[in-house]
Amino acid sequence: MYNYNHPRLPRNGQHHKGHIIKVSGEGEMAVQPDTASVNIGIISEGKQLITAQQQNSLEVAKVIESLISLGIAKNHIQTFDYRIESDYDYDQGKQIFRGYKITHILQVKIEDLSNIGKVVDTAVQNGVNNVSHVQFTVKNKEAFYKQTLSLAVNDAIEKAKTIAGTLNVILLPTPISVVEGGSTVQPVFNTSGTFVKSMASTQLEPGQIIIKANVIAEFNYHPSY
Repeated sequence: MYNYNHPRLPRNGQHHKGHIIKVSGEGEMAVQPDTASVNIGIISEGKQLITAQQQNSLEVAKVIESLISLGIAKNHIQTFDYRIESDYDYDQGKQIFRGYKITHILQVKIEDLSNIGKVVDTAVQNGVNNVSHVQFTVKNKEAFYKQTLSLAVNDAIEKAKTIAGTLNVILLPTPISVVEGGSTVQPVFNTSGTFVKSMASTQLEPGQIIIKANVIAEFNYHPSY
């Protein structure tokens, strides 16, 4: 965004506060992720609520035990969602009770990204029938954002210099205001669905995370004559 304001110069030749160039600056950085999270769950059904609930709990406990055996810390495994729902069939407009559906979703944090495929495979082999929201992140996102913010400020300065040079005016190097516009993080992987038990190894590629920052800056200038 460019905004050029050039009112008439006062007769005394002094700088006028209205001589302002306003620009936007953008910064972007691609970062290699170092942490992942994945939601894994067991969805089970049964006509007897207590029985279905107990069975679901046993299967979830088995999954947790298998993950801990892979080296996943227990505090990196937490319940993300737990639901008990009644299931019905419909026959000629009549509602017929079919049973109960128990959904228990765990969110697992993984710090060794080379392990993520193995984590998913192990979970599926131990009863998991739903995998969703595989996401890659960085632990120190704030430090990367500050670097990106610096790039955004430098971009704004270069834009202001370009405008001033094109218009043949003298730019004062220090901005009179800089407003942070916020940050955005572009996710690199997000999927959901049902994973089927198989001998094939699951391959999940982390790719890169794109961190962006933007600013709005205002600079004073004065004519070159």
